[in-house]
Amino acid sequence: MEDLHDIYIFGEVSVSKKFLEYATQKQILLHFFNYYGYYTGTYYPREHYNSGYMILKQAEHYMEAEKRKVIAKEIIEGSAKNILQILKYYISRGKTELTMILGQIQELLNSLNESMDINAMMAIEGNIRETYYQAFDMILQNHDFTFDKRTRRPPQNYLNTLISFGNSMIYTAVLSEIYNTHLDPRIGFLHTSNQRRFTLNLDIAEIFKPLLVDRVIFTLVGRKALSSKHFDKKGNGILLKDEGRKIFIQEMDNRLKTTINHKRLGRKVSYRRLIRMELYKLEKHLIGEQKYEPFISLW
Repeated sequence: MEDLHDIYIFGEVSVSKKFLEYATQKQILLHFFNYYGYYTGTYYPREHYNSGYMILKQAEHYMEAEKRKVIAKEIIEGSAKNILQILKYYISRGKTELTMILGQIQELLNSLNESMDINAMMAIEGNIRETYYQAFDMILQNHDFTFDKRTRRPPQNYLNTLISFGNSMIYTAVLSEIYNTHLDPRIGFLHTSNQRRFTLNLDIAEIFKPLLVDRVIFTLVGRKALSSKHFDKKGNGILLKDEGRKIFIQEMDNRLKTTINHKRLGRKVSYRRLIRMELYKLEKHLIGEQKYEPFISLW
C-alpha cells in the first residue's frame, strides 16, 4: 500500500467506509470503470495540498481570455510536436509514406496563433489529431487493426477500442498526479471547465497521449500481444475482454515506469514523474515565476 498511487476498479465490487478511510490516509485514488470498460468516476481523497492562492490563480488564468489562450496554445503545440516526433521516428525506419501526413500536421501547427479564440484552437487540435490518425494504418499494417474513422461510446472497431481505453488510462494517470500538486483538477485551460467533470487532466493528457497511449498501442499490436480474440462485440460496439485489459494496463504501467535521460536535470526520470513535472511547470507559470513550456520528446 505504501507504493500505490491509485487503484483501477473494473469489476463489480463493494467498498467499505473503513477501506475508503484507509485509502484517504494513504492518499490513494480509486478509479472506477463500468461493465463496458468506460470510466465512470474517481474517489478523490481529501486534498492534502490545498492552496487557495493557487486556485485563485487558476481561475484568473481561465477567466482572462488572453492568459487562457497562452496556456491552451502551448498545450496544443506540445501535443502536435510529440505527434511529429512519433511520425519522424517511423519515417526514419522506412515508412516514408508518412512524410505527407507529417507535412500536413506541420502546416496545421503553423496556423495556430494566440489571436484565435479557444474554439478555433480546439478545431485545429482536432484536425491535427484526425490527420495523425490516418498514419495509424501505415504504422500498424494489420488488417485486424484498421482505423477507418474515430468512433466513441461505443467504439466500432478494435483500434478505436484501444484508443478509447488508452485515453481513459492516461486521463486517470494525470488525475492521480494532479492530486499530488497544489492544482485543482476542475479548472483546465484548453478544455472548458464545467460542473460535471475534471478538465485539467484532459489538458495535460493531450501532451502525453502520443508518447504513452499511442506507443503502447503500436507496441502491443506490433508484437501481436493483442489480437481479435481479446475483443468482444457488445451491442453496437467492440469492447476489450478482461484479458485484453490486463495486457494493456500492464504495458501502460510499464511505460509509465520507463525512465528517460532528462537533459535539464542531468538524470533519469520516469514518464510518471514527467507528468508531475509538467504540472509543476504549470504552477510556476500561474504564479508568474516561469513561462510554461510543454514537454517535447527529443527521441
